Amino acid sequence: MADRPSRGPRKTGARPPVRTKTGRPTKAAARAAAGAAFRNPVKKPVAQKSPGAPRSAVEKSIAMAAKPLPALPGKAAGVQMIPVREAEEGMRLDRWFKERFPALAFGHLQKLCRTGQIRVDGARAKTAARLSVGMTVRVPPLKAEGDVGEDGVAAPAVRRPNEDDKDAKFLKDITIHEDRDILVLNKPFGLAVQGGSGIARHVDGLLESLRDRQGQKPRLVHRIDKDTAGVLVVAKTRLAASELARAFRSRLTRKIYWALVQGVPRVRQGRISTYLAKGEGEGAEGERMRVAEHGDDGAAHALTYYAVVDQAAQKLAWLSLKPVTGRTHQLRAHAAHIGHPIIGDPKYFDVENWEFPGGLQNRLHLLARRLVVPMPNGDVLDVSAPLPPHMAQSWAVLGFDASDYDPIVDAPE
Repeated sequence: MADRPSRGPRKTGARPPVRTKTGRPTKAAARAAAGAAFRNPVKKPVAQKSPGAPRSAVEKSIAMAAKPLPALPGKAAGVQMIPVREAEEGMRLDRWFKERFPALAFGHLQKLCRTGQIRVDGARAKTAARLSVGMTVRVPPLKAEGDVGEDGVAAPAVRRPNEDDKDAKFLKDITIHEDRDILVLNKPFGLAVQGGSGIARHVDGLLESLRDRQGQKPRLVHRIDKDTAGVLVVAKTRLAASELARAFRSRLTRKIYWALVQGVPRVRQGRISTYLAKGEGEGAEGERMRVAEHGDDGAAHALTYYAVVDQAAQKLAWLSLKPVTGRTHQLRAHAAHIGHPIIGDPKYFDVENWEFPGGLQNRLHLLARRLVVPMPNGDVLDVSAPLPPHMAQSWAVLGFDASDYDPIVDAPE
């Protein structure tokens, strides 16, 4: 028998770094951490860490951004000299004032800049000027549309006690996780994430009720469709928003959606890879995506993995969907593309030629079920949302038991 070829000398050397020089986890380390948590989920909920000494440069930046800065004495009574924090790097001057002094009228801000009363590092500055860490902004006594504090600086924007308290309570009721950096909401069916034509109530507007005394408002870092229920992550600081947006943009996150679709896919587990482009219709309500060819105007690649979890005869199927890309209407368009549109979808499901079984509502049956996200401090956030009422009713009618299914153990890969 011939000798087996040698594999050669064993490679030696240091392990690849898991953090950058700034203390932030490398992309490879973040992806590995999220993947490990996705495959081996921790059953206990994410617990809020007790405050302690910051361990990394990112944590130090977050801690620094969360602390209110004392006003330094100026040359005249009521004048403040405020240094720019790390979390405010690259922010426009007008945006900086809006976040710190939300009651200040924009017209008055322009006048203060035009007359040289507002200065950056001692020099005149326009409202569009970009700020850098270490710069000092001279803030004169301000006149606001609302109340003015004793030091002449505008107080936070005038609150609408009844409406704001009501909105804040609503957000609290749908919160499934909160720590010093993020807020995770269980967005209900029918609530838009952002405003638009004909949309008066939306998550971004409701977040105004959580604006703090420094004028900081929680920020959206990703979106889900108005009629899709489930997990929605909101950043509480500017730095957290930047880090989370990077995680979504770099596809370091892991997402699982649940859907009820018409018919049962012949291939019970597979992948859907197409190009998607905007089709007919205008605006958020009329927009519809279509499967396109590579090279078509506006076409972008979209990839989704799916698996059949359960079925009701050959009429309905419960799918677990894992989007790799994040295109508009990706899951809805892909489900329709393979001939199994999502039940209740007003854009891709032909309700006129289909009779709803008793007990099922004509509402979009799509849930952002689970999200795993690497956090700025190196930890991994792992959150899940329950079925919305109309989907829970359908699951009960069809005999599906969500409690018997772990969306990660049987997740499509």
